[in-house]
Amino acid sequence: MTDKKKHKHEEVFDPQQPTAETMPVDGDQLKAELDALQVQLAEAESKVSEYKDGWARSQAEFQNYKRRVERDNALTYANMKGDIIKKVLPALDDLERALQNRPADDSWASGIELIARKLQNILESEGVKRIEAKGAAFDPNFHEAITHEPNDEVESEHVIDVVQNGYMLGERVIRPALVRVAQ
Repeated sequence: MTDKKKHKHEEVFDPQQPTAETMPVDGDQLKAELDALQVQLAEAESKVSEYKDGWARSQAEFQNYKRRVERDNALTYANMKGDIIKKVLPALDDLERALQNRPADDSWASGIELIARKLQNILESEGVKRIEAKGAAFDPNFHEAITHEPNDEVESEHVIDVVQNGYMLGERVIRPALVRVAQ
């Protein structure tokens, strides 16, 4: 094929032919094109700002969601742990009652005391603390009064005796102490 036989759809560059870059441009036409480009740029910048704000909002919402899920999971874990500990406390109470009424020098009593101490140590290692109530001022947040009695030895509205120990898991009361309170 020779240079003269070109396909109809192929364009041939002719250096004598004026192009868009070499054609003289009217000043008004140039100003109109510049204005149109500035409008397009402003619209694009506006969309970028809008998308960036939306992205930042989505990121913040996601972070809040993550914190909420972590808090909910921690609360669920603490509740489950508290529920399990509540089920173990009656066994500890029974061991302590058995030790209060034990014979003086029986070897089985020493074994029961060892078991009670181990159970108490396990609970302490899990963050469970006994509520110290005897002699303390009555506080309905930590104590549950089963009787109000006159007592000359203990100040009014103070705990005379603990009927059943109360326990806390961290800062949460998992079982209030059952107490007798002086009037």
